[in-house]
This record gives sequence, structure tokens and C-alpha cells, in this order.
Amino acid sequence: MDAQGRGQADGIDPADQWVFDPKTGSYELRLDPSGPSGPSSGSPSGHPSPGPGRSNPPVGTSAAPKVPGPAGPAPSRGKGKSLPEQRGGGRRGAKAAAAATATTGRRKPKPKKSAKKKVLLWTGGTLAFLLVGGSITAYMIYDHFNNNIDKVDVGVSNEAVPDGPMNILVIGTDKRSGKGNTGYGDKDSVGHADTTLLFHVSEDRSNATVISIPRDMITNIPQCTAKNDDTTKTIPGSKGVRFNESLGQEDRDPGCTWRTVEQITGLKVSHFMMADFNAVKEMSSAVGGVEVCLGKDINDKDSHLKLPKGRHRVEGEQALAFVRTRHSVGFGGDLSRIELQQQFLSSMIREMKSSDTLSDPGKLYHLADAATKSLTVDTGIGSISKLTALAKELSKVNLKNITFTTLPVLDNPADGKIKKTVILDKAKADQLLAMVRDDVSLTEVKQKEQEAKDKEDAAKKAQDAKQAALLKGPKAEPAKVRVKVFNGSGKVGAAQETVTWMQNSQAMAHSANGGNAPGNKKAAKTTLEFAPNQADQARRLAEAMGLPADALRQTDKDAAPLAEMTLVLGADFKGAGVPVTAPKAPKKAPEGIQKIEADDKNICAK
Repeated sequence: MDAQGRGQADGIDPADQWVFDPKTGSYELRLDPSGPSGPSSGSPSGHPSPGPGRSNPPVGTSAAPKVPGPAGPAPSRGKGKSLPEQRGGGRRGAKAAAAATATTGRRKPKPKKSAKKKVLLWTGGTLAFLLVGGSITAYMIYDHFNNNIDKVDVGVSNEAVPDGPMNILVIGTDKRSGKGNTGYGDKDSVGHADTTLLFHVSEDRSNATVISIPRDMITNIPQCTAKNDDTTKTIPGSKGVRFNESLGQEDRDPGCTWRTVEQITGLKVSHFMMADFNAVKEMSSAVGGVEVCLGKDINDKDSHLKLPKGRHRVEGEQALAFVRTRHSVGFGGDLSRIELQQQFLSSMIREMKSSDTLSDPGKLYHLADAATKSLTVDTGIGSISKLTALAKELSKVNLKNITFTTLPVLDNPADGKIKKTVILDKAKADQLLAMVRDDVSLTEVKQKEQEAKDKEDAAKKAQDAKQAALLKGPKAEPAKVRVKVFNGSGKVGAAQETVTWMQNSQAMAHSANGGNAPGNKKAAKTTLEFAPNQADQARRLAEAMGLPADALRQTDKDAAPLAEMTLVLGADFKGAGVPVTAPKAPKKAPEGIQKIEADDKNICAK
């Protein structure tokens, strides 16, 4: 067995088999490192080898060093000089080693690393390389997606994930220009708000209601501004026009649609997302197709959809044809097409939340790439990190508690016999929107859960009764009311407006402006905090402001004689002197309202 093999077999570093012979002043190979200090069988010269304290070989020798012949030089480093360094070997060896070290001026070489240590070093280095490489790849992907997104400054700056309920405006435009959009209708069209949905997510993220707004609904479009590069254009409002003109016409941007939707629904929009024809094609393909169902054969020459009755998986051009068809379904109008689009979107959401998509990195990448390339968003969600945060929040909503519906409308009597447009059905719309504002789910499953929860709410009802009792009892004179008002409503100047009203109209001279709410946080609801010995003051203020019982927060301990109560104005604050109490929303959707539940796989277009 050679030295390399023996060293490995005995668990000894081959380098340690080279020893310094003080008689010759050179290194020699010792094959029996554990033998006695007699003549070494491995020493070509026959000189005695040193004892257990052996020296390292010269640095630079190979893993299997060559054994020098009797007349040959010992292994060396440098210009033919032997390295005299030595770990041990007696006094003579130590003196010779010291003399040689003084002559050469070289340091003692570092011990060679064992095979195990080499493996660890290589593994660690490779891992570090992969980690750095992974970081670079992640950054490149992040940068790529970021560059995909188009942004529009609509003059509203909201947090990516606002506190309280969220309202996401989703706009599908029929713009004909741009990649993937050519070949449809009027190529010179500037695009309209062809498909518009308001995605309302409840404050507790337990349910969501998606309201489709008919494009042919006659409405008023408020004055708005549109930003284009460094210029801002003010666009006058329009009365009695189709809703879809809120985008594109007269250079209106998504901010104009945003304000129109807020005016119609009374709901504050949090963010908008706009997509074109290509988005439907690319995203449906990215998830591997979307399952749809037809209750009859369809051959629509306008949308180019040709499918037999039954279930199908559509993607690309065929998916776009499905959401654009209308003449072959229902009554052949836009309202029938809306139901078709809601079926498609419900199925798309199911595909996106399915394990097949979420567990497939390739599919997720293509979906993210398609989505970011197709989307135009407001600056509040104009980055991957912000979009990701919003998506994570939206994903909290259980699929079974997402309901699609259409804003209730009636045929426009001004159209005569040929019905082309619709008008808002105010009675039903008011009822529906009140439910949405109060976070009441339209989903039957959710309603049943709520009914079961109501039965377990005896304790809560007792608490409500106790809270209502806070409004009963003597009321202090206005001049004795001491309160500091904080603004958490989001409306500039609300605190000072309220203080001025209290002092001038309510004779509450000891009211003061506390500025913004602590931490500059917005409050969803107005609250009044007071001590037990301030209860009479709280009742007087609650009566003046029209505060509901649940706005009152009584502490456990009495306050100092001249201490102030704390009033925080919330998003429900409508103005000084306007009662904060709002009518309770109905618990049931209006009769005959159109609904599609997102987890219902049995929907078929008729």
C-alpha cells in the first residue's frame, strides 16, 4: 500500500508521514508513524526517524508526495531549500529546526485540511454561491414584474392594505390598440369602461361582494382631472350619459371612473385595477384554462364563440370570445353578458386558488407575469410588494363567501320600444348598497352561519343592553362638558369644524381641538371615551352629536374634576351637526336580485 492509501486507511493525514531528520537536515517519508524511534523502514537513507512528534511536508507537495531516492533531495519549497520546520523530535531536532527557520525566515506552514473539512468548505462555498445566485434571481424576477406594471396617478393616495373594509374597482376596457387587442371592433376606439366591477371586502375579511355596474346605465359623470405626464387636465362633468363614457371619452382616465362609481354607490374606492382584452387571453392560459358551462349550443358570429352545450375548458382567444359573447345568451343584451362574465370570473378565482396552481411554481410565474403585463393600477399599489400585500389580504376571504351580483337596474323608459339603455333601480339598489356598506354578506352559506352565530349571541345582546343604558340618565349642562376632539375621519379640518360647532351652537365652551388622532391613524367609527363620573357629560355630547350607544367607551376609574373626555371622529363622521347614527342595513338581499356565488360549480349560461 502506498503512503496515500495507508494514510487514509489509518485515518492519518498523508502529510504527517513526512518527518524531519536532524542528522541529514532534510524531510523523509516515514511509513510507520506509530513505530519506535529506531531506524525507519520507510527511510531511504536508513537514518533514525524522529519520535511521535512529526513534521509536516513542504507546502506545495501533492496529495501523494513523491518519495526521494537515496541520493535525491528532500521535498522542498522555494529555491531548492528544504523546510526545516518540525513539530517535535528531541532537542537536536528542535535546534536544527530553529537554525533553519532563522536562516530561511519562513513561517511555519498551516496544517493541511482533512478530506472531511475540504468537503465542508466546498459545500459551504457552493451553498453561499447558490444563495447569492438565488438572491440575484429573485431580484431579477422582482424587477421584471415591477417593470411590467403600468401605473396611473388618480390623485388619491391610499395605503396598499387600508384598515377596515376595502373596495377594489376592477375595470375591463375595450381599447382596441396594444398587444393582443387588435382585430376587435373599431380599431380607432379610445376604449370605454366596458366591464366594471366593484369588489367589496368586509372589514373582518370573512366575505366579499362583487357588484357589476352595467356599461349602458344612464348616469351623471362628475367633473374629474386626468394626469398625462407633467400636465393635468380638468374634464367637465356630463349628465344623462352611459356609464361606460366615464373612461376614454374626452381623455377621461380610470380616476374619472373611480369618482363616478363613488358617486353612484356611496362607497369609497380603495384602489383600481384595469385590464384589456389581452389580459383575459393571457391569464386564462396561465392557469391552464378556465372551466365554463353552457346550457345550449352557441355559435356567435360577432364574438366568434362556437361551442356545444355542456362544460368546456377555455383559454386564450376562446376565453375572450366567451366573455364577449352576448347575442346568443339570455336576452342577448349586456346584462346577460354580465352573468356570463361573472361565471367566468368565479371559475377563474377557483383556478387561481386551487392546489394545482398554488403548488406549481411554473404556473404561478406565468400567472404573475401575465397579470402584471396586463394590469394598469393606481400608484397606491404600483409595485410588486404592494400588490403582493393586497393579494395576501384578499386571499383571506373564503371562496364560499364571495358573491357576484349586478347593480339593480330598470329598462330606460326614454328608449321607447327598442331598449338600449337602463337606469338605476333606486329602491333595490339602496337596499343592496346598504348591506354592502354594513358588510352583510349576500352568500347563503354566510347568512346561515350568521343565523347560527346570532343564536349564540345572548351574551352580546346583554352587553348591548348595558351599552344602551349608558345613554340613559341625567345629562350635564353644556357649559360643564369638557372634551378634546381628535380627527381620525380622514377629512381635513374635521376636528376644528366640530369644536367651532360645539362652542358656537351647543354652548360647550370647554371643547378643544386635539389635532389628528394618535398615531395619525384613521378610525372607522366615531368613539367617545369618558370616566364614570363624566357619564352625564357624555350623555349630553352623545345627544348633541347623535352618537349611537356603541360609540361610548366608559373607563373603570373616575377622572380628575377638570379632566377632558376624548372624542375621536371616525369615517362615519358626516359633518358638524349631522347625526353620526346611521340606519341599520337590512339583513336580507332585495327580492329578485341577480346573484352568482363564486364556489358554485354548477352554473350554466342559458
